[in-house]
Parts: sequence; structure tokens; C-alpha cells
Amino acid sequence: MSRNSPFAILFHTLFVVFMLAPLVVVCLVAFTPEGYLSLPGRVWSLRWFKAILDYPEFLRAFRDSLWLAALSSTVAIGLAVPAALAIARYRFPGREAMTALFMSPLMVPHVVLGIAFLRFFTQIGLSGTFLGLVLSHIIVILPFALRLVLAASYGIDRRIEHAAISLGASPAVVFRRVTLPLILPGVVSGWLLAAINSFDEVTMTVFIASPATTTLPVRMFLYIQDNIDPLIAAVSACLIALTAILLMALDRLFGLDRLFVGTGKG
Repeated sequence: MSRNSPFAILFHTLFVVFMLAPLVVVCLVAFTPEGYLSLPGRVWSLRWFKAILDYPEFLRAFRDSLWLAALSSTVAIGLAVPAALAIARYRFPGREAMTALFMSPLMVPHVVLGIAFLRFFTQIGLSGTFLGLVLSHIIVILPFALRLVLAASYGIDRRIEHAAISLGASPAVVFRRVTLPLILPGVVSGWLLAAINSFDEVTMTVFIASPATTTLPVRMFLYIQDNIDPLIAAVSACLIALTAILLMALDRLFGLDRLFVGTGKG
């Protein structure tokens, strides 16, 4: 049995510290009693967590961001599954062009996308609407969902589906009982990755959002333009805590390895 060398252990330790340090600092600043950004000393306070309740705009923006992320990622994964199965299984004219088209939002700067969406939605009457936000987010997060579903689709053994068909299963039953369970890790991880990117999107959303459809990242961005206090650190700490709780709940209920990697071959 091989063991990691001391250098490898040191490298991984420094890497983990480097990744977690910004999150820890943000969480610590959220507990300061001062009115400016500083680490708490001997006195720790929940002042800025209570201050969140005095800004219902943050709570409303959080609700809108959750709804937007859930809706756009669900539609994106619904489009990614048939597209991934078609690309992985068949060879047809324009296959590479279609794949490049689906992945193209990754290559276009989000500032350019935001300006283009603003212009387009203004012309068709969707500027500042929630529907416009959903449509733009679907386009931006579709490549993330497609990549993971596509990776899972390439690993399917078609003989399992052929065996189900030979036993009399209809195409709908084969997809629901055979194909979907086989690509489920890619579907779940693709949906989560798409939802995270939708929830986090700022650059493009700034151009499309309106006062009635402002997401939480945009609200935080607008707040720090005029204010320098630990309130944003408190909001960020709450998001970090909610994310950790969600991951622990998923791990407890389903197992993260099973959701993201699959059950394995044993």
C-alpha cells in the first residue's frame, strides 16, 4: 500500500488552506461588532446578521435567485439530456457544428452576452422581465449541464438498452428504467453545476435585471458600490452555511459519491 510523501501532504495541506482561507476570513468578519470591515477581537457580535432583516431587498433577491436557478437549470438539463444522447450516439451532418453551438456561451465574454441580451430583449419587449432572465440564464448555463450529461452518455453500454427492448420494453420505458438511471450522476451533477452558475451569475445579469427582478449577487454588487460595512460579509456567511448544510444533507440522504460519480461497477 503506497503512502503519500511528506512533501505531498504539505502541498495538499497548503492547497486546502489556500482554498478555504478566503471563506474563513469572510465568515470571521461577519461576526465583528464594528461598523467597518475588521476581524472580531475579544467581542463577537451577531449585529450584522440581525441587520440582514432590516434589508428585505436581500431576502427578496435571495428568493428570486433560488427560483431563477431552479427553473433555468431544470430547463437546461431538460435540453441537455436529449442533446447529449444524440451527440454521443449518432453521427450526422452538422454534429460538430451543433456541439460547438451549444458550447459557444463558454467562449463569449459575459459582458458581451449581457449587452446582446439587453438589446434583443428590448426589441421583443422582454427587457427587465423575469422571463428574460430565465431565457438568458438557460443559454449561459446550458454548456455546463451538457458537458456532464455528455460525459455520462458516452459511458452507456447500449447492450443493456437492447436487452430491455428485446424483452418488450417500449422506448419510453427503456429511457425511464434503463437510460436515465445510467446517466443519473451526470444529470444530477449537471443540474447542480448549472444551478450554482445561475445563482452566481453577476456580469450578464447586471445588464438584464430590473428593480423588480434583481438577483442576490446583483443586489450585493449594487450594495457594495455605496456601502463599505460587514453586512455583505454576513450575507456571504449565510450563503456559505446554507451551502454546507445542503451538501451535508445530500451526503446523508443519498451520498455525494453516488450522486456525482455513480454506484460504480463493484
